[in-house]
Amino acid sequence: MSPDPAASGPVRSAAELNAQIRALWWHPAVPLTREQRAEYERLCAELARVERGGVTAADPTRVLPAA
Repeated sequence: MSPDPAASGPVRSAAELNAQIRALWWHPAVPLTREQRAEYERLCAELARVERGGVTAADPTRVLPAA
């Protein structure tokens, strides 16, 4: 099975991912739609991978393994 091209690409920084998470869920009292919740979970999973890998800035030469 070949890797999913959408799952690979430049690694985004933790700061960039945090900003996207904050922009998506701008107020905790406002519930997310099903699609927003899926995006939130994807961003959180990507952030966890970045933090485990010790990546602090975007590195276009490093790609995450396909999930």
